Amino acid sequence: MINDLFRWFGDPAHWSGPDGVPQRLLEHLGYTFLALAIALVIAVPLGLFVGHTGRGGVALVSAGNAIRALPTLGLVTFLFLLFTESVTSTIIGLVVLAVPPILAGTYAGLQATDHGVVDAAEGVGMTGWQQLWKVEVPISLPLVLGGIRNAVLQLVATAAVAAYVGLGGLGRFLLDGLAILDYSEVIAGALLTTVLAIVLDLVFAVLNRALVPRGVRLAAAVKKVTA
Repeated sequence: MINDLFRWFGDPAHWSGPDGVPQRLLEHLGYTFLALAIALVIAVPLGLFVGHTGRGGVALVSAGNAIRALPTLGLVTFLFLLFTESVTSTIIGLVVLAVPPILAGTYAGLQATDHGVVDAAEGVGMTGWQQLWKVEVPISLPLVLGGIRNAVLQLVATAAVAAYVGLGGLGRFLLDGLAILDYSEVIAGALLTTVLAIVLDLVFAVLNRALVPRGVRLAAAVKKVTA
C-alpha cells in the first residue's frame, strides 16, 4: 500500500490537467475561503453586537449548539435537491458549518473582556462605539481569531462534501478512488486534506501572533502563569 501511495504521488498525470492535484487544491481552497468570507460577514457583526450589548446571549448559544448538530453532508444533499445547484448548496452548507465557531469565539471574546477596563474607558469619556473598537475588540482578538481558526479547520475537513454533489476539490480523490476501489487515491486525498489543514492552521497561528496586540499577549501569558 505504501509503494502504491508513492507511485500515485509520483505519477505526473496526477499533477496536471483539470483533475490534477493543483487544480483540486485550488477548488478546495475556493470553497473554503468563499464560505469563510460569508460566515465572517454574518457571524462577526452578530457576535460583536450580542457580546457588547449582552442582549440575546442565551438565544445565541442555543442557536449555535443547534446548528452544530446539523450533519453537513445531509444538509448539502437536501439543499442540492432544493436548489438543484451544486455550488449554492455546498457553500450554504459550509457557511452553516462555519458560523457557530466564529460566532462563539467573537461572543466569548467580548464577554471575557475585563469589565474594569471597559468601565475605565467609559470613565475617560469614550462612546460605546469607541469602547467596542478601541478596547473590547483588541482585547478579545485572541478568542475571535481562535474561533475563525477553528472554523477554517472544520471547513477544510468538510469541503470534501462538494464532491458528492458533482463539484471538485480534494474530496474528488476520495469519491473517485472509492468508486474504482483505488485505495491509494483515497489515502492520497485524505493526506492532502490533512496537510492543507495543518498548513492553514500554521498560517492562522502566525496571523494570530501578528494581529493580537503585544500587550494583550503579555497579559494572557501572565494570567496563565499566575493561574
